[in-house]
Amino acid sequence: MPPHDLRNAFEEGGDVSARLDFDEPSTAEEWELAREMTGETPEVRSSTLAELRQMIDTRMELPNRTEESFLIKFLRARSFNVEKAYNLLVRYYRFKETHPNFHKEVYPLRLTYIGDDDVVCVPPYRDQNGHRIIIYRLGNWKPRNYSVDELFKATVVILELATLEPTTQIKGGVCIFDLSGISLSHVYHLTPAVASQIVELMGGSFPIKIHGIHVVLQSFLFDMIYTLFKPLLDARTRERIYIHGHDLASLHTHIDPRNLPAKYGGMRKEYSYNDWIETLKMDETVIRSLVQLGYKIDPEDDTEEMWKTVKESLQKAS
Repeated sequence: MPPHDLRNAFEEGGDVSARLDFDEPSTAEEWELAREMTGETPEVRSSTLAELRQMIDTRMELPNRTEESFLIKFLRARSFNVEKAYNLLVRYYRFKETHPNFHKEVYPLRLTYIGDDDVVCVPPYRDQNGHRIIIYRLGNWKPRNYSVDELFKATVVILELATLEPTTQIKGGVCIFDLSGISLSHVYHLTPAVASQIVELMGGSFPIKIHGIHVVLQSFLFDMIYTLFKPLLDARTRERIYIHGHDLASLHTHIDPRNLPAKYGGMRKEYSYNDWIETLKMDETVIRSLVQLGYKIDPEDDTEEMWKTVKESLQKAS
C-alpha cells in the first residue's frame, strides 16, 4: 500500500497530524492526567526543577543546560524523582559521548533514504492511550546500501523530536518491530555490540517511557536475534516485550486496530517517514531545537527564509 500524502491527512480527522504538539498542560483535566501519570503538579514541578538545577550546579559533571523545557523531560520520565532524573540525564550525556557518530555531523533532514525504504515510520497519530508510535520494518533495510549506524541516527533523531512534546513526555511511547523479510544478511549485521547499543538506547538513555515493544511477523530467525538481546535486558524491560508473531489479534489487545496500519490488521492508511520529515522541516521550533541539540541544518535542506529566522532567534537567545 503506498504511503498516504500527509497534505491530505487532515481529512481523516483531528487526531491525524504530523506536527509536533508543544502545548503544556493547561486545563484541569490535563493537569490531573499529568498528576496521575507522573506525579506532576505546578508546585512539584517548580520545586523539583529548582532542586535538579542545584544538583547540576553542585556536582559539576554535566553541561550546564538548565532551561526548564529541557530539564522537565527528565523529571517527567522519572516521575519527578530528582535523583533518578539526574541519573537519567547522566546516562543521556554518556550515551552521546560514547556514540558521537549517532549525532555529531549528522544532517537529520537528509536521512530520507531510510524513509524511501520504509524502514522506520512515525505515524501522525497516537494509540488509544496517547502513546507515540514508532514502527520499524527491518526486513526493508538494505545493509549493502547503508550501515546499521544510519538506523541509529534516525532513531536518535526521532527520540529527540518526540521528547520535545509535553504529551509524549507525560504519556510515553510504544515500538513495533515488524520482522517480516528478515534474512541472514540482516542477522549478520546485528552483532552483540549492536544489540548492546539498541538496549542502551531503548532501555534508559533517553527521557521517554517506553510502555511496550511489540514484535510481529517474525520468522525462526528471530530466535537468533533475541538470543543476543535477552542476556542484556533487565527484568523490567523483558516485561515490556510482547512477541505476537502472526497473531495480530494479540497485538490488538495492546494497540487498538483503529490506531494501526492495515498491514497489522488496523484501520489506518500508510504514512511515510519522509512526509513526516517534510512537515517538521517547516516548523521553526523544530529546526531551532535540532540546532540546539547539535545537529547540522543546511539551508538547502530547508527554506532559506526559515533558516534565516532560526539563526536570528538563536543569536538573540545567546
